[in-house]
Amino acid sequence: MANTYTQLYVQFVFSVQGRGNFIRESYRDELEKVMCGIVSNHKCKTYAIYCNPDHTHLFASIHPTISPSKLMEQVKSGSTTWLNQKKLVPGKFAWQDGFGAFSYSRSHIDRVVKYVLNQPEHHKKQSFRDEYLKLLDKFGVEYDPKYLFEWYD
Repeated sequence: MANTYTQLYVQFVFSVQGRGNFIRESYRDELEKVMCGIVSNHKCKTYAIYCNPDHTHLFASIHPTISPSKLMEQVKSGSTTWLNQKKLVPGKFAWQDGFGAFSYSRSHIDRVVKYVLNQPEHHKKQSFRDEYLKLLDKFGVEYDPKYLFEWYD
């Protein structure tokens, strides 16, 4: 029987519902570990993750047994459950619907890892909105502005 072989590297970007700054430094590392565990449980590998206060970047290789959409569904629902069970966020935590997924070649791994891990410095110079729109444009993704994340400036 033949095997399936893939090389899929994807940077996912997703946002906190209401764009609240709910992800605190005091538990950011633990939340990232929860998300990485979910990724690993689906035979995927996390290369870099950074949970900003209002959005997250996750760069991973994707196993052929799971679609990017299903992986994000699992990461977002699992991390939401964890945050709500721990009562780390006032009220009920949720991620916004949707996500961005941007594919890269193997030769870009180091550069994307550095980009994801350098989020705090990056966002001193550029807003999340500007960053996300720039990614969409860079990758030639056609989009309808009314279906992007909710922006609260």
